[in-house]
Amino acid sequence: MYRPGLVDRVVAACGRGEQRRRLLPARLVVYFVLALALFSPAPYLEVMRHLVEGLRGQALLGEWHIPVKSSLFRARQRLGSEPLRVLFATTVKPMGTEATPGCFWRGLRLLAVDGTCWDVADSPANEAAFGRPGNSRGHDKSSFPQVRMACLVEVGTHLVLDAELAGCRTGEVTLVSRLPRSCGPGELVLADREFLGVPLWRAFTDSGADLLWRVPANRVLPVERQLRDGSWLSRIHAATDRAHRDPVTVRVLAYQLHGTAREGEE
Repeated sequence: MYRPGLVDRVVAACGRGEQRRRLLPARLVVYFVLALALFSPAPYLEVMRHLVEGLRGQALLGEWHIPVKSSLFRARQRLGSEPLRVLFATTVKPMGTEATPGCFWRGLRLLAVDGTCWDVADSPANEAAFGRPGNSRGHDKSSFPQVRMACLVEVGTHLVLDAELAGCRTGEVTLVSRLPRSCGPGELVLADREFLGVPLWRAFTDSGADLLWRVPANRVLPVERQLRDGSWLSRIHAATDRAHRDPVTVRVLAYQLHGTAREGEE
């Protein structure tokens, strides 16, 4: 839980403090926005009722009544997104220990990068900000605007350590390229095949992290030097390096998973 003192300091640092006493002070609105994620299927006023019951138990509100929904909308607009972003960046840190299943491998903390999209409310403002993906059934667009997110996750706990959000027309690779800022020595970063590329690889290795990334099935990595354990050293090149003058040396591990396919599948 974010303690009130920390929330107040972040709100003040972001210039969202009140000049007068409000029914919905910024601290309460921060807690309300966080509660919206915990009770996402519930209406605004129902979420506020859940929240107020908890805060009254901590003597944070005193005498107070639930405002109308339009007041909640305006309070969210006054607060904006910056205090939530700063609060997250100020407090986020890995939670797993050596004893936490899936958090470490041979002394390296396991992290993963990946991306996803989700629908947002069908409004002109959201469409202007995020765009709509194409529709596979024709030239029409999707029914809802979509937000794309790329995130850095602690594998064992599924804790999000960093994230970048943008409209659905911004590619995952573009967003993931901003995440090496949260990586460092002692970490092993996992990624799927669509992220393998020299600029992104170098961005992560420059942070001091080790990498274990999948290779597209149709990509051949020639053997430069065979190693005793069956792996081999190879080179990858940026698409812009047509003369192959600035390669990155990688170690290639060939593997096959057994017993994971459904019956009749390979």
